[in-house]
Amino acid sequence: MFRLKKTVMRNIHFIAIGGAAMHNLAIDLKNKGFNVTGSDDEIFEPSRSRLEAHGLLPEKFGWFPEKITRSIDTVILGMHAKADNPELLRAKELGVSVVSYPEFLYNQTKDKLRVVVAGSHGKTTTTAMILHVLKTLNRKFDYMVGSQIEGFELMVGLSDDAEIAVFEGDEYLSSPIDLRSKFHWYKPDIAIITGIEWDHVNVFPTFEEYVATFRSFADAIPETGKLFWYKEDIELQRIAKSAGIKADLKPYERLDWEKRNDYTVIKFNRKEYKSHLFGNHNFQNMNAAMLVCNELGIDSDSFLKAMGDFKGASRRLQKIKDAENPVFFDFAHAPSKVRATVMAVRQMFPDKKVVACYELHTFSSLNRKFIPHYSNTLDKADKAFVYYNSDVLKHKNMPEIEPTFVAESFKHWNLEVYTENSLMFEQIAREWQKGAVILLMSSGNFGGLDPVKWSELLV
Repeated sequence: MFRLKKTVMRNIHFIAIGGAAMHNLAIDLKNKGFNVTGSDDEIFEPSRSRLEAHGLLPEKFGWFPEKITRSIDTVILGMHAKADNPELLRAKELGVSVVSYPEFLYNQTKDKLRVVVAGSHGKTTTTAMILHVLKTLNRKFDYMVGSQIEGFELMVGLSDDAEIAVFEGDEYLSSPIDLRSKFHWYKPDIAIITGIEWDHVNVFPTFEEYVATFRSFADAIPETGKLFWYKEDIELQRIAKSAGIKADLKPYERLDWEKRNDYTVIKFNRKEYKSHLFGNHNFQNMNAAMLVCNELGIDSDSFLKAMGDFKGASRRLQKIKDAENPVFFDFAHAPSKVRATVMAVRQMFPDKKVVACYELHTFSSLNRKFIPHYSNTLDKADKAFVYYNSDVLKHKNMPEIEPTFVAESFKHWNLEVYTENSLMFEQIAREWQKGAVILLMSSGNFGGLDPVKWSELLV
């Protein structure tokens, strides 16, 4: 059995160490006593400060092939690097082992029971729920999740003694030289697919290609495995009926919940459980997490009690200003997630004005052919804002898009489109001062304007 022991593997080098997942793994391995080095041509916050605090921030930014020697046991290659990266070419020349991030995780956990949470949206929250309950109930586990979680210092943790590994399964590419979806590496014993909606159009130029990678993921689960899937998703219904599925199929729906004043309750088996969460999508995710935990030997009552103090993953309907009219921040970028997140806030605040702001940031959301998929996604908001940064378009080598085209695509009756972040946030601040609940949604950073710091200045 492959073990995380320094006598087996001592020296690990990260190419593109500044990535969100990469820097967390680097810190975890450094904390376990490994000799860790890394390079990157640019590193942003919070990765930069965290790497510096652990003595892992490169002295100079850039690629330095002289860092790669035969004394390195393994090079972990991040997606930010390119296939012609000088350090990668040097590693190949010397015959040094080069692996992707997901391949490395699999190698550490291939003899453990692996739980993998996949889906176009909701996978981070669902994974976080499972991890929260396992930790609350003092279970040992390895893990990888795509966001910071309260109670966890890092987004990844590996060990010698845990028998379970829980991974968020991303469908994006493994590395610049490994064009498989990351989740194909993890080979789950238990899997969840929360739903499928076209994303990453730069990698999957057609919806059929995007669905195909999920179908392959499902087909690869062994006959002894289990696949939990959201029963209302049309694409998952089709996959479940396909001939290639060998795993035991377990469809699920959302848990029953209702709003009570300023909190929610879950109603299950004639009992009620208080929750900090709200919105149908969160209780779909919670049911999936509960069913998986049942498979891991945790009964539903213990699960729901443990979930009582779960407040969500970072930037997943995160309350960044607690006030009579609060401000929320969400990572939403897929159209269905944008729609579900706006609906969740509307359900929780039916008598207040809801103002929603969405940033077009990903390759998909900035693609002129894809933008019309956002039609009517903001409809449950009383007023809507859409922002995009022209510099991001240039950085991604994408053609300009006109604000009028964006407005026509979203089809919201009270929508304003901005390319200047400060002007837009001045307008949103005025709406908050008039008593509106604010929902900010982005997988980016609104052109460098920190929503948390902005919300702290609201008076």
